[in-house]
Amino acid sequence: MTDRNRAYHGLAGETFAARAEAPGLNSLHERPAVVALIGDAAGQDVADLGCGAGHLAAILSSAGASVTGVEGSEVLAGIAREAAPAATIVRHDLDTPLDFLADESQDGVVCALVIHHLSDRPRFLSEVRRILRPGGWLVLSSTHPTADWRYFGGSYYDERWVTRSFGEATMEYQLMTMGTLLNEVADAGFVLERLVEPQPAEALRAVDAEKYERLNSAPIFVALRARAVG
Repeated sequence: MTDRNRAYHGLAGETFAARAEAPGLNSLHERPAVVALIGDAAGQDVADLGCGAGHLAAILSSAGASVTGVEGSEVLAGIAREAAPAATIVRHDLDTPLDFLADESQDGVVCALVIHHLSDRPRFLSEVRRILRPGGWLVLSSTHPTADWRYFGGSYYDERWVTRSFGEATMEYQLMTMGTLLNEVADAGFVLERLVEPQPAEALRAVDAEKYERLNSAPIFVALRARAVG
């Protein structure tokens, strides 16, 4: 494991899996936006990089995709295997090359809420480009740069590593500007097709009306779909 890759090990993995399953930020906010950007993946080979507890892998498998989920946390990889039994789940550090995935072997790649945890995003994105077939798609989500700026303060342009608590666990990730995120995707050989700043699903109102209203006033996630070119 490289120094900066903060996979959700141990308690952090268990906490993340529980929060991702419960009605809230993942299930009723970020995940629906990612699923909508992916669209119909039936019959496609899809790599779910940073598959977490396997929610997207399960959704894609049920929709008829052939899914390879990749997860650095042993805890989450184990949970993902149970959640998405039709998918192939591989435990692997995303800060190292994806040697087990051949060149131009995938029709699509989804990378949900993981890229900001990685030490070398340009290298990772070049690996994504390598494994995609010509014209293949990338759907990616991350924390929204302005939400991080509001939370941590300081300069919006200071792309420092930060630590944030959730439940009894903590996570570490790197702040980035919107320009950095979009330019790194472009530099890796992708053309942007769509960018969304998700709003919560209406179902969240019944779960937590105050949170629903708050999340409708300012974005906390950003998600995009891009196409491999060249």
